[in-house]
Amino acid sequence: MDFMEAFFYVIPAVFVVVGVLGVVRTLRRSSEISRAWRHGRTAEARCLRSYTTTSGGGETSVTTTLHHVYEFTTAEGRAVRIDERNGAPTVVEGDFVTVYYLPERPEKATAQPPAQGRLAVGTGCSLAFFVVFIGFSLAFMGAAHFIFSAWTDAAP
Repeated sequence: MDFMEAFFYVIPAVFVVVGVLGVVRTLRRSSEISRAWRHGRTAEARCLRSYTTTSGGGETSVTTTLHHVYEFTTAEGRAVRIDERNGAPTVVEGDFVTVYYLPERPEKATAQPPAQGRLAVGTGCSLAFFVVFIGFSLAFMGAAHFIFSAWTDAAP
């Protein structure tokens, strides 16, 4: 296997691994939020700050993500600070919100109000993206294998 052939196998394999990690991360966070809403506790949290991050630019569109930093005290008296992405744009520094958390993992709390349907749709869209991403990577790898096999068989 020469460098070019390895390139067409290794790069798609890395993309598949990234896609699988994306699926795992999406399912894990969705499960954490859902369990916090259904079985968790609530606490009043104060928004300590809000800020935005941007990504992209140049040849790609710029994406802006709103973050909020909340602090709350658990029922056991432990102070917890969380940084949550994609929060409500109407929440500003100093506002109080309700957070939902599991007692064993308060650092995974969410200030998103319960919306199981919206969570399911968002999770489904993310999973569909990753499945298509993984599928294209595998198809590219299969096409590369077919081309290299045909090229190797045709060589004298």
